[in-house]
Amino acid sequence: MGSDRVRVVWRKYDGSLHWNQPAWRLGEDEHGVWLGAPAGIPICRGHEPGTPAETAHALLFPRNGWWTAAFNAPPHRTAIYCDITTVPVWSAADEVTMIDLDLDVRRRRTGEIELLDTDEFAEHQLRYRYPPDVVAQAEAAAAWLESALRDGVEPFHSQYRHWLRLAADAADADAAPVDAPTVADAGEPTGHA
Repeated sequence: MGSDRVRVVWRKYDGSLHWNQPAWRLGEDEHGVWLGAPAGIPICRGHEPGTPAETAHALLFPRNGWWTAAFNAPPHRTAIYCDITTVPVWSAADEVTMIDLDLDVRRRRTGEIELLDTDEFAEHQLRYRYPPDVVAQAEAAAAWLESALRDGVEPFHSQYRHWLRLAADAADADAAPVDAPTVADAGEPTGHA
């Protein structure tokens, strides 16, 4: 495994900093770029201090999909959490950025599939004036993810397990101490559609 540390940055449509965390490059496959982070890694909301991750997790950034996915190790009660976003943009080899479009799809350990934050999505369509094509892409991504999670489409069935095993040891190859990521809060959203 390499020691490529990456800053992962989700922003809101107005460019404001949303979630952000460090992770380590695990590899790539037909589904996209996989990053991983061990339990305890700080996950920050905006500029707030980080909260330690409860468990190790693998992150998937598809090359052309309007979503990202987090695969959580047990005993986390959410097995898979997908954020509906703009297509992830690699602004540098060590930073991936996307715009969070509010909708989320998750699969609990019990197998329950949930579409989340539809009210926030409706509110932000007005507040941020999402263009019709962004709304359509977000809704299509959410519908596809609900179906893919329910039907066990890969990588959501079993392929993610390989990457999740690697995630637990992701930071070991990096000699630098793990602190909350440093991210500038630029006024323009990166990857704005």
